[in-house]
Amino acid sequence: QVQLVESGGGLVQAGGSLRLSCAGSGRTLSSYAMGWFRQAPGKEREFVARISWIDDSTYYADSVKGRFTISRDNAKNGVYLQMNTLKPEDTAVYYCAADRRLIPVAGTGIAYWGKGTLVTVSS
Repeated sequence: QVQLVESGGGLVQAGGSLRLSCAGSGRTLSSYAMGWFRQAPGKEREFVARISWIDDSTYYADSVKGRFTISRDNAKNGVYLQMNTLKPEDTAVYYCAADRRLIPVAGTGIAYWGKGTLVTVSS
């Protein structure tokens, strides 16, 4: 079993930055593909970014490309999401996800999820 705990959310003004962290326990995250998803109020969950466990290759949603960066630190058993130039439309609960296979953009069938951290971007 893998337990995931997100942190780093909060209130930030538009144009600001936040760094989300996802701490893993139970298993080492180095052998898992990792991803970030988000769910805004009244909207469906959407894919944000993912990182491969094979070669650390990354993939981003068009809406965050160039502004967000996903990374991992295997020594700390953590995954991170650096969010720059934040916009009000980035306001959402952000979830960390882990799976042995490539994280699907649709978010279906993912083995492990954290409980989320709230990011609020004021205009």
